[in-house]
Amino acid sequence: MTRALITGITGQDGVLLAQNLLEHGYDVVGFGRRPSMLARADLHGLFRRITVFHGDAANSVDLADALLQHQPDELYNLAAQSAPGASWAQSLETGDITAMGAHRLFEAVRRFAPRCRVYHASSSEMFGAVLESPQTEDTPFNPANPYAAAKVYAHQMAHIYRRSYGMFISCGILFNHESPLRRMNFLTQKVAYGAACAKLGIRESALLNEEGEPVVHEGKVALGNLDAARDWGHARDYVDAMRRMNQHEKAEDFVVGTGTLRSVRELCQAAYGYVGRDWQDFVTTDPRFLRPSETGPTVADATKARRELDWTPTISFENMLAEMVDARLAALQSP
Repeated sequence: MTRALITGITGQDGVLLAQNLLEHGYDVVGFGRRPSMLARADLHGLFRRITVFHGDAANSVDLADALLQHQPDELYNLAAQSAPGASWAQSLETGDITAMGAHRLFEAVRRFAPRCRVYHASSSEMFGAVLESPQTEDTPFNPANPYAAAKVYAHQMAHIYRRSYGMFISCGILFNHESPLRRMNFLTQKVAYGAACAKLGIRESALLNEEGEPVVHEGKVALGNLDAARDWGHARDYVDAMRRMNQHEKAEDFVVGTGTLRSVRELCQAAYGYVGRDWQDFVTTDPRFLRPSETGPTVADATKARRELDWTPTISFENMLAEMVDARLAALQSP
């Protein structure tokens, strides 16, 4: 049985990847900080199906212990401070976790599990103020926020370890991917939650945004730049691409995305339209949620992934949003 170790197990991608690997007969080890795991009562069912290892990706000893104890055949490095907008306020922490955390992991694998196949989560945010569109594996990086800069460092270190030590490290340059498991500080989850509240007539929400204020206040959701455009897909499709990368004959980089560009306005229109509401009645802009430097219109050319991994997205943008809104409606209506 193939054993896989997943860092960042409590995040959206960690949870969905663990489910995917279990479905494919893997023995899964989830690596994460004890407080983060204990706080996720909703994941205790999953945790009973996997082996849990409490550790911090910022601690080289924890990484070494996990590798020595479990000797995984595959490793999926998903641990990161993963919110680009939040990286402005937490720039030093972002660098330590997202950049140096990956570097520590590569070094630990080199020393203690050199035959392990590694998937590293790179990001479309690395393209930043885009220099060409659509973006491929060969498009130059031009990071526009601290998160993206940290991801570029980790991506380049993955290349260095791959070339210098012959290690198997594949990098998935994943474009925006969402699911009901997204945290509330992500745009898509705010919009899905706002649409659910609009459907139910909720004008003051119980959940708070990153400013500590109700996500829905006086019936409206406050967002940043409505003209920002992204390539959005479903995270379940994207974690399947991760598994396929570690099964590929050699370690390479792969762009993963749908190839369709949509604005935040279109995102709002689709989510609120699903519940029969006009988004313009429920969405407002707030300068506090504008990034100091906005990423360009990132859209994937996933030709290589389709050709070499036999990967294509299976869940539409509309179905992804419907699933997210339905999950929020169910949560709001539960006793």
